[in-house]
Amino acid sequence: MKLQSLAITVAAAAMTISAPALAQDASLEARFQILEQRIQALEAQNQELREELEAEPESREAVPALRAPQAVPPAPVQAIATEQSPDGIVGTNSAYSYKILDHSENVNTRPLVQLNAIANGQLKNRVTLSGGATVLMDKQWSNTADKFGYLMRNPTSANQIGKDVSEAVIHSAQLAVTARLDDDFTAYAELLYDPQQSFGQGTITALTRNQIQLRRGWVMFGNLEKRPVYALVGKMDTPFGLNDSVSPFTNSTSWHAFSGLAYGAQVGLETNGLSLRAMAIQGGAQFRAANVPVNGTSVPSRLNNFAVDARYTTSLGGEGNQIMAGASYQHGSAYCQGYPVVHFTPCQDNNPEWAAYGKVNYGDLTLIGEYASTTKPLPGSAVPIPNNPLSAFPAVKTEAFTAGGRYAFGPKSSSQQGRQFAVSGEFSKFIAGADGAPWERQNQAVFGLSWFASANINLFSEFVHVDGFVPLNFLSGGNFPDGSTWSDRDANTNVALVGAQVAF
Repeated sequence: MKLQSLAITVAAAAMTISAPALAQDASLEARFQILEQRIQALEAQNQELREELEAEPESREAVPALRAPQAVPPAPVQAIATEQSPDGIVGTNSAYSYKILDHSENVNTRPLVQLNAIANGQLKNRVTLSGGATVLMDKQWSNTADKFGYLMRNPTSANQIGKDVSEAVIHSAQLAVTARLDDDFTAYAELLYDPQQSFGQGTITALTRNQIQLRRGWVMFGNLEKRPVYALVGKMDTPFGLNDSVSPFTNSTSWHAFSGLAYGAQVGLETNGLSLRAMAIQGGAQFRAANVPVNGTSVPSRLNNFAVDARYTTSLGGEGNQIMAGASYQHGSAYCQGYPVVHFTPCQDNNPEWAAYGKVNYGDLTLIGEYASTTKPLPGSAVPIPNNPLSAFPAVKTEAFTAGGRYAFGPKSSSQQGRQFAVSGEFSKFIAGADGAPWERQNQAVFGLSWFASANINLFSEFVHVDGFVPLNFLSGGNFPDGSTWSDRDANTNVALVGAQVAF
């Protein structure tokens, strides 16, 4: 081989240079001449070898020592996944996120939303991150100064001054984590920022209203592909009533009056159109719409409240056409306080509540109806002061009802309404006092239009009209020295708004 010849020649040259005979018989000049000749010979052979290697690529393959080392690529490790590659550890699903974080539909069936998402293959990642935000621009005007009955913004005089107000704000923001621990266990945690509906004191810029809370969280056992039963423990919506809305943004007065949120443990059965749910609810005054006294206090130190719900869904023929009817009972409602009525204060006794509701989906039309009531009068809906003119009104049961419809149109989409556009109308009523009382009722009518630019982006507009101003706190009075009430059945509010609800 050429390389071997080159090596022999180099060795011979070295021996020749170092030989004693050369040192003894040749002069210095002769030695340099010999060395130069040898170098020229080496260069010629080296050039010949280079030309041969360039002309024959296979020769390079035969000489591994001349090849550049090649790095072995590491095995791909996918730690974060997206909707396009849903097999990693952490991922997103925007359609699921919008549905689990939506405040107007599936409001007390979120565990079932999760179980159905798992069954439908939407939650393939070990952890699914979800987030959402709702922003608004609105103008509100009232016929009575400082009294705005629109409940999507807490009606406090600290935030709404005069007869007209306007704003451009973030209404709420959410961040949630859904973790599939294994095929049977799921963990969920949802953080909420809601300065407009916070119970904190001050204006919407006060730090007391700009807080982040764990709104919901649980660990659930369930897999509908394996078994029809499930169970969860944590902080969750109570299984009472429908409490949904067909409006794109505004919740019904039924939701405001009876939609509960509490600590507890829930079990459910989901099979052949039948849905049964039961929840053991922590006693005392809970976060929303649940209160059973514990030794005469509102301290939540006993599991002594509960709710049960049953609903049945059947097909009306045709794809997606169905009718659902349901009923609920809860042992302790929020309407148990005596005069003066104040949120979360102790009650002398529990006041149960019940609800009946229904929903129809037929083609692009959705209809809902709901009625809920306590079984006993709210004690504080009567004024127990004989010389106060307001004492003429007797105590009454707390009631609410909702009726609404939505028609979807335009191109089909993966949104909840099935089409890109929808128009809706809804009427709901909250009854808190006897006929003619200043706190008798608060009516709400909503006309809405929504455009789902995608399954996770809803752009909407609404016009809302509210008759009555009935805050639950001091609804029949007790906060003014003269014994009057700030409730006003003749106050009305109009709201024009546009906004966006988005999720990822």
